[in-house]
Amino acid sequence: MYFSKKSLEPVPEEETSIWTCSTEQCSCWMRDNFSFADSPECPICHSTMVKDQKMLPTLSNTSSRR
Repeated sequence: MYFSKKSLEPVPEEETSIWTCSTEQCSCWMRDNFSFADSPECPICHSTMVKDQKMLPTLSNTSSRR
């Protein structure tokens, strides 16, 4: 049997708009283009969420929410 490590291509990342939970104890976040509401509430602790930016792998969401 032969095992080899393939050289993996780096995953392209981009600055992405996200929603983060406003509660410090909660680490929940979601991508803005995958949320169902214009200003969502945290699905874990039900607090308000605030807009932020994060470097994330590039994904495309083909379904429209509006």
